[in-house]
Amino acid sequence: MSERKVLTKYYPPDFDPSKLVRTRTPRGDVPAGPKVQTVRLMAPFSMKCTSCGEYIYKGRKFNARKETTDEKYYAIAIFRFYIRCTRCSAEITFKTDPKGMDYTCERGAKRNFEVWRAGGATAAGETDEERLDRLEAAMGEKSAMEELEAKVVDAKQEMAIADALDEIRTRNARNERAAAGGKEGGMDGVMEEMDAERRRVEREDEEVARRAFMTEMGEKVRRIGEGEEGEEEGEGNEALVATKGDRGLMPPPPPPPSVPTFKRVVKKKKDLGAALGIKKKPALV
Repeated sequence: MSERKVLTKYYPPDFDPSKLVRTRTPRGDVPAGPKVQTVRLMAPFSMKCTSCGEYIYKGRKFNARKETTDEKYYAIAIFRFYIRCTRCSAEITFKTDPKGMDYTCERGAKRNFEVWRAGGATAAGETDEERLDRLEAAMGEKSAMEELEAKVVDAKQEMAIADALDEIRTRNARNERAAAGGKEGGMDGVMEEMDAERRRVEREDEEVARRAFMTEMGEKVRRIGEGEEGEEEGEGNEALVATKGDRGLMPPPPPPPSVPTFKRVVKKKKDLGAALGIKKKPALV
């Protein structure tokens, strides 16, 4: 077996060290690599194969060949990619588009229509005059919207001012009426309203009290005091006597409710054996 760590290297008999040339690249430049590389990528857009009509959706993965072209957009290099159709294996090529920040399909497939790209495509192919006309129209629409917004703001301010004026007029009219009637007249009216309300409440209280001291027959009852004649001993402040006979006597008060007790009551067990004809033997002990 050979050694794992080789200390000497093999040089063939025809080796000529003078033919080795050391190449140096200028500082800041990247050494040029191979122009074609094999890379793994995803389809950057949805497309349709022109050979078989197969649809290739955006994001499908391919093993592609990446080629560095001689074209440049300012200092940005443009790359070309080669893929094959998943159905008929026809070659499809597309390249980068740094100007439009997108990709351009070259041959082998047709890019599907996308709504969001329609405006950009029309704007990219327009002339300077068309671009100026489009900008002027946009500015006109913007100015029209600004005028409409200003009108709406003005209308809101006018409505707020009108509401404030109505409130001021109402307050002034109320103050004028109060001044014409005089402060004393106004206070007298308030005092009269308070007196009328107090009298109404007193009348309602009297009516409720009168109804409370009437019997079922519509007769009025009265309470006999301690110092009046005909009162018996021990009945001073407890009886209400009617004006006519025993019909006006008040019913006796109900008995006081019984106090519940929580004492445990032991129930006597029933002898079910005797009912079934079972006789128990007497205990021997």
